[in-house]
Amino acid sequence: MSDTIPFDAVGFDLDGTLLDTFRDLGTAVNHALELGGFDQVPVDSSKDLIGGGAKIMLARAVEAQGGMPDDEFRKLYKAMLRYYSDHNAVHTQPYPHALEVLEALDAAGVKTAVVTNKFEAFARDILGQLGIVDRFVTVIGGDSLGKDADGAFIAKPAPDPVLKAAEACAAGRFVFIGDSSYDVKAAKAAGVPVVVAAYGYCDKPPHELGGEAVIDSLSGLIPALQRL
Repeated sequence: MSDTIPFDAVGFDLDGTLLDTFRDLGTAVNHALELGGFDQVPVDSSKDLIGGGAKIMLARAVEAQGGMPDDEFRKLYKAMLRYYSDHNAVHTQPYPHALEVLEALDAAGVKTAVVTNKFEAFARDILGQLGIVDRFVTVIGGDSLGKDADGAFIAKPAPDPVLKAAEACAAGRFVFIGDSSYDVKAAKAAGVPVVVAAYGYCDKPPHELGGEAVIDSLSGLIPALQRL
């Protein structure tokens, strides 16, 4: 634990917290919608759907236009993933101050992890293209922990991915930062404090999400951690 930061490790959500990804995700959704014969949606609208993962993003866009049979949707979803696999870091960039914060945490001896509902391979690929994947002790994706008894991936808002990240970091005190209700619910269920990234793709007003702190920029993260 750092002398100035009262945590051993910090977990980061990816989309809307560490990386600004909505343009590439929205483009992939629109690619799939066009293939399925649906109208495309404004790319900015993807910000409202990112927290639950790519499948929910596409499902809601399809449902809003009348829906489609499950087997056809599965094919469309796979087509979306194939497109995203090849175009996942065209516009995606770290948020302002992200790299400085990661460096400051490392200098203070605080470990970092990523916990996202994006598939782990996509998350690692994007972080690798941006040259920062090696900064994290672990990258836990929406598929990293397998599926539950009902066949659903064990992902946020379940606490398991957050707990796994804390375990990987051997953290006595772990804190999570995210921008959605999925992040806050997962952290609360895991019994760790959570900082809300108000600059991200919040699915509720940031101050209503229930975090212990709210920041308007990553430049405010370390001061917020010091106050917790």
